Amino acid sequence: MKADNLTEWIKSLETKGTNTFSVEMIRDKFPDIPEQNIKNSLYRFTSKNRIVSVYKGFYVIIPPHYAARGIVPPTYYIDQLMQYIGKPYYISLLSAAEFFGAAHQRSQRFFVTTILPSTNVSKAKNRLLNWLFRKDIPEEFLLQKNSETGTIRFSNAELTAIDLVQYENAVGGLSRVATVLNELCEQCDFSKVNNELLKFTSVSSVQRLGYILENVLEQKEQADVLYEKLVAYGKRLNYIVLSTRSNKETTLRDSRWKLNINTEIETDDI
Repeated sequence: MKADNLTEWIKSLETKGTNTFSVEMIRDKFPDIPEQNIKNSLYRFTSKNRIVSVYKGFYVIIPPHYAARGIVPPTYYIDQLMQYIGKPYYISLLSAAEFFGAAHQRSQRFFVTTILPSTNVSKAKNRLLNWLFRKDIPEEFLLQKNSETGTIRFSNAELTAIDLVQYENAVGGLSRVATVLNELCEQCDFSKVNNELLKFTSVSSVQRLGYILENVLEQKEQADVLYEKLVAYGKRLNYIVLSTRSNKETTLRDSRWKLNINTEIETDDI
């Protein structure tokens, strides 16, 4: 493949408003070009910060305002990438919390939740992306907003709050979770929590979230609403540990939320 052919092709994509492409698209467009020639051309353009590989076989055309760093934020391409992978998704955890002004400190990772199996999602090529996997995606608890290149999907405030607790290991523990929740809960309305959301998440996560709201963040009114939802759900609450990260043995218990308090949660100063 001649470099100018690829250059013109990339320019034509940009003209049409297409900001990403795959190796498969190149193969379809230039079926007679040897594989090594394709690799060489892609390497040259990558080295010139013209394109960047953000996933195996998937490239982003770097816009001028990101060219100096050579790093394109995932919000620029995540929707197109997930269409390429062929899986539903939502931006989650700390990355979703940022959309509600509850980032506190910007995370170095970009959290994306998609469906199982995990084996057909590559973790190579892009250290920014932190993948989480679930059986189903709860469409009714997702929000959309415009991005530079289209739209992106992210969890609503209530799902984000529950996810943060459920995936405490991914975000650095319950103290960090509580720090983010301290800002995020201003955007939460736990009266919106229903049986469908409780089925999608886990009762244990809601127990832990309720405890944090009531006893760490002093948001008793919101905790009471969540507790009523949990009781109405009809599942028996069993005693569980507050933090899955801690192996500390304890006799301290919270009888309302049925928790063995095996860790101390402290929020950072906001």
